[in-house]
Amino acid sequence: MTADVDKFGVRAIGVNTLPMDGVKPNPHNPRMLFDREDLHILRESIKRVGILVPLTVYRETRSGDYVILDGQRRWICAQEAGLKTIPVNEVAEPTLVQNIVTMFQIHKLRKDWELMPTALKLELLMRELREKNDKRLAELTGLDEAVVVRSKKLLSYPKRYQDTMLDADPKKRVKADFFIELYPVRNDREVQKFPWFKKDDFTDAMLKKSAAGGLRSVTDFRIVKQYVNNAVKAKKTPLISKRLQEFADQPVLGPDHLSIESAAVTANAKKLLQSVDKIYSQVNDIDIDEYYGEEALWNRLESLAQLIREKLRALGRREAK
Repeated sequence: MTADVDKFGVRAIGVNTLPMDGVKPNPHNPRMLFDREDLHILRESIKRVGILVPLTVYRETRSGDYVILDGQRRWICAQEAGLKTIPVNEVAEPTLVQNIVTMFQIHKLRKDWELMPTALKLELLMRELREKNDKRLAELTGLDEAVVVRSKKLLSYPKRYQDTMLDADPKKRVKADFFIELYPVRNDREVQKFPWFKKDDFTDAMLKKSAAGGLRSVTDFRIVKQYVNNAVKAKKTPLISKRLQEFADQPVLGPDHLSIESAAVTANAKKLLQSVDKIYSQVNDIDIDEYYGEEALWNRLESLAQLIREKLRALGRREAK
């Protein structure tokens, strides 16, 4: 990592004071969205005590402007507070890759930040470095590897969906979690074989359904995926295709519409079979002498044996001699 810092890091020049209009935002800041409500406290603080921590900037050779590497929120609030100048720490102009990597390292992603802007900067970094490896990208940016994977999922969506995650109005903005949770359904290999299914039409339908209340939360897509998996395993593919099409066509129809009882029974039976195999193996491995005094264990096994005999008898199966 030290080698990366040396290779992609920036070099300090010194402290300065600049006119407010001589500084501009960095186009590669992974945090592109600044909600107004969040800036209120900082703006009021700057009005009272000014800027206590200088911004980090570099001078852009092409325009002569100073570009912010760290401190865009302070700059926005200082403008609104009416400050004419702003303190800065100047560093040497970075290359494009140094700029993006430094921005990622400075602006460590926080949970309350929107993910789509980060994904776009990650896309630019991948293109510049021709690097797609999740672990390597995580090391370079300081992002968690899972965040890199989630970002790549967002980048798989057409631009018009990406734009809905970048709306300046938080009330109109669609959360990245919606598209991340939808991703497994939208990209399910079996679903993509359904004759009526088209990825973007289905995505549009899910957006309408979300607005109409047909989805209680974005995690409903996990339920949808499970119902599809159960139906496919039970060889109910034509029926789940029909149900999923109805689910997409009717905005208020909930995920329970996809429940196919026989498919659920088949899925549960397979899970139970796995559990039975595990118990069989564990009971078979019991050392009688070692567990001789474990009365509670033997009582539970007797109860289990009795329950199994009752189930087999009810099924009409003859007991083994």
